[in-house]
Amino acid sequence: MDLPPVGLGTMGIDDPDVVETAIDAGYRHFDTAQIYENERVVGDGLAGADRAELTVATKLWTDSLAADDVRTGTERSLDRLGLDLVDLLYVHRPRGDYDPATTLPALDAVRAAGLTDHVGLSNFSLGQLETAAEYVDIAVHQVEFHPFFRQRSLLDHAQRHGYPLVAYAPLAGGLVSEAPTLRAIAADHDATPAAVAIAWATSYENVVTIPKASSRAHLDANRAAAGLELGDDDIARIEAIEREEELFPE
Repeated sequence: MDLPPVGLGTMGIDDPDVVETAIDAGYRHFDTAQIYENERVVGDGLAGADRAELTVATKLWTDSLAADDVRTGTERSLDRLGLDLVDLLYVHRPRGDYDPATTLPALDAVRAAGLTDHVGLSNFSLGQLETAAEYVDIAVHQVEFHPFFRQRSLLDHAQRHGYPLVAYAPLAGGLVSEAPTLRAIAADHDATPAAVAIAWATSYENVVTIPKASSRAHLDANRAAAGLELGDDDIARIEAIEREEELFPE
């Protein structure tokens, strides 16, 4: 998929005005999920936009992953979003009713029926990705990815197979603002640690990111951060950070 460098992650957003503001600010990729319980909010925010310009993604939760439930779960999400089709439909986590041999063909059938254009995966391990690839073309893989949780093997897999890695929680829940290395790099570039974290993620050719933001100022700053050019030394300093923080463990 051809995705913009920075999209909007909507977990925790409960006001459609935020989505409308993001569209006005230039956002074109919007990511939600059944478990966020805000698909209707996101749909309301998207209602006045030019649908052809937008990429809308949602994720089936673990109780919608049995083969017989995939289509019903998809239709419920579409109803809440107010859409006939979602551009990208994910398996949110490969657990619960997930079975690659039955879930993924059911998702591909939903795609063939015109309810989604692309099937994505989220929070898969390397082994789970390799198994999934036997049953479906992986459009994208969405994972936690930030300076404190780099998941190099998953990045390598995405690069080898030519699909985007969608990085969620790129600001590590705000922890990047406290990190000495990121603060130092930010000072060198007259930027913020948050901008450095986003610029680091999007410095990889196949990585896009979906930070959450609610205010117009933060929405604008996150989009602009993708244009911050970090030097090789900056990247190396970030890659050398030994701290590990996984915010959303299995």
